[in-house]
Amino acid sequence: MRFQIARILPGQPSSEGAFSESIVAEFGTPREVLFECKTNLEFGDQLRLRTPDDHLNVVASVVAVQYQADKIVVAARFQQELPNWIVKT
Repeated sequence: MRFQIARILPGQPSSEGAFSESIVAEFGTPREVLFECKTNLEFGDQLRLRTPDDHLNVVASVVAVQYQADKIVVAARFQQELPNWIVKT
């Protein structure tokens, strides 16, 4: 599944923020999503993830980051449970 991601800066409303890149969800549960990106993210960062058709538009928190030579692997937890989000989009 393809998403656009935007990092939410401290003090910035969660509805704002420029979408920095398009990513593909590698794995997901009703609470988490794993993906690769090139955006520099850190543990605790807040993200807005949305599908290109805006069907899904949610806020998540970064809970794990693994840096590799050419990419960053990220685990993010949704603020609320999203049952069947993979099937719906």
